Amino acid sequence: MLMLSSQLNTYLVIGAILFGFGVFGLVRRPSLIGMLIAAELVLCGASINFMAFSHFLAPDPTTGQIITLFIMAIAAAEAAIAMSIVIAVYRNYKSIETEDLVELNG
Repeated sequence: MLMLSSQLNTYLVIGAILFGFGVFGLVRRPSLIGMLIAAELVLCGASINFMAFSHFLAPDPTTGQIITLFIMAIAAAEAAIAMSIVIAVYRNYKSIETEDLVELNG
């Protein structure tokens, strides 16, 4: 078990799985909340990959940590803005399903 946690491939596979689940969720989820959660999975998978690459390959591992902190800040801002948009859409259309929002053009 100790040998498994020290390999770069393990972290890259976990990050790729999270990224894949996120992309699949973005495509398959009919509600805006589900799509928001899937987008958070995409950002989480990218963060894990940045951390793994910086830990195993970079001469200064703090660069990956700084990039991951920026990704976390972007994810928090994205969640706040997306939730405000979801609330505004729900107030106007009384639904958060994407099929009900076909008349939105933008």
